[in-house]
Amino acid sequence: MRRAISYLIILIVIAAGLILWKVFGPAVNNPKHKFLYIPSHATFAQLKDSLKKNELISSFYVFDKLAGYAKLPENVKPGKYKVGNGMSIYRLVRNLRSGRQESVNLVITKIRTKEDLAGKIGRYLEIDSLRALEFLNNNDSLKKFKVDTNTVLTDVFPDTYTYFWTASMNKVFEKFIREKEKFWNDARLKLASEHNLTPEQVYTLASIVEEETNKDNDKGKIASVYINRLKKGMPLAADPTIKFAVKDFSIKRIYHNLLGVSSPFNTYRNPGLPPGPICTPSIKTIDAVLNAPQTNFLYFVAKPDFSGYSNFSETYAEHLTNAKAYQKALDSLEKMQQQKSDIE
Repeated sequence: MRRAISYLIILIVIAAGLILWKVFGPAVNNPKHKFLYIPSHATFAQLKDSLKKNELISSFYVFDKLAGYAKLPENVKPGKYKVGNGMSIYRLVRNLRSGRQESVNLVITKIRTKEDLAGKIGRYLEIDSLRALEFLNNNDSLKKFKVDTNTVLTDVFPDTYTYFWTASMNKVFEKFIREKEKFWNDARLKLASEHNLTPEQVYTLASIVEEETNKDNDKGKIASVYINRLKKGMPLAADPTIKFAVKDFSIKRIYHNLLGVSSPFNTYRNPGLPPGPICTPSIKTIDAVLNAPQTNFLYFVAKPDFSGYSNFSETYAEHLTNAKAYQKALDSLEKMQQQKSDIE
């Protein structure tokens, strides 16, 4: 009798140990460290389908039991979840029940169009890129952020923005706005006012400068050229706005046939600044515009040594001389490249 009881106790202990092992022992198979994505409004059945599809756990008996005790079926929380290889079922259920999801870093660098921004948002967040683009093209959606479909990118400053995967477009823009407000401090607002420009106009002008050069030493001088043209009522005649107008950013040379393109972004035909930015400029470029030196420059053209720097001039005659030197060097370079291509 005592031996039978001893065997029974041993069996109970073994059974209890197995149960504890099933609950608290390593159960998740995720060597590739895949994340578990639970869409908004997902059901418990859809959650389980995701676990099955990703082959994260092999048996659902213990999972279903623990999920039931934790009332997970009635409380599925959407999000991006980290599922560690070897994680226990208990910890998996606890994380899902508490909604302990991972954050997502949306890194904004240089973006040229609303389509580019919508595409990036769609790649990193649950929001579909088409829905994001609809938001960016809807003045009713943008009104609360004090921008329109042309100026919307003036809210977007290059930075790393942290969200939950399920963030809405409103949440996305609320963080954009906080960064914008942080940037436009009293000192920068004063500098913008001294140039007789609004923050949005400074941003738009900086976007042109950003596309004109990657040489920091030239950015302020290029900005001064455009500021001087604005003051004199001259057309900006900025080549990057033509590229934006025709949506072809691979163009190397702007030929005369492109200058007549019908677009509000064509600064050869339309006076003043374009209706919005043509890219998201860097902080350094915006500050270069704000701190642009006082000059009498009205023209600039790339140097013929292809160093990336520009020659600046006050008169059109001087500019023509500089432009001819650059065109001659460019023609020679293209001829050499063509000869090389023919040989190959």
